[in-house]
Amino acid sequence: RSSGRGDSVTPTGSVPSVGPNRMSYFLDVHGPSEPIETACSSSLVAMHRGVISIERGECDMAVVGGINTMVIPDGHISFSKSGMLSVEGRCKTFSDRADGYARGEGVGMLVLKRLSAAERDGDHVYGVIRATAENHGGRSNSLTAPNPKAQAALIRRAYSAAGIDPRTVGYIETHGTGTR
Repeated sequence: RSSGRGDSVTPTGSVPSVGPNRMSYFLDVHGPSEPIETACSSSLVAMHRGVISIERGECDMAVVGGINTMVIPDGHISFSKSGMLSVEGRCKTFSDRADGYARGEGVGMLVLKRLSAAERDGDHVYGVIRATAENHGGRSNSLTAPNPKAQAALIRRAYSAAGIDPRTVGYIETHGTGTR
């Protein structure tokens, strides 16, 4: 017989805003706590927002990252019917044989802190973020297609903000889904 209260875990576990807020609750941390959903750029936008929050003094440290889970099949079925998934189950980024992307689950998180605070606290510093930038591509070939001109402008803005001459860059890590 039901107590009339229902399951108290399922509702909070299925609402996107609860993930970051659950972490803030358990760690008893304050400041911005929000999910970022911008498709493929979500974790980078989260990092950008974390950097901005630290710069504005909204927090001293930020936990940012990206999570993808495939809890129910609905999204996978929808992406498949839309032709977004690779028939071979392999992503062929930047290839003329690209036929979609392959889905997976994962989590990647970073703890961001001012360099001076990390050095003061004896933290191991894995990298230094010199600048971040964010934009939307606006109109392109389709709603989900990137806009090369907007992306190039964004990269130029990030280089400028970081004080980096693009000609001195020796390594670039990219993102590409393999969709057309």
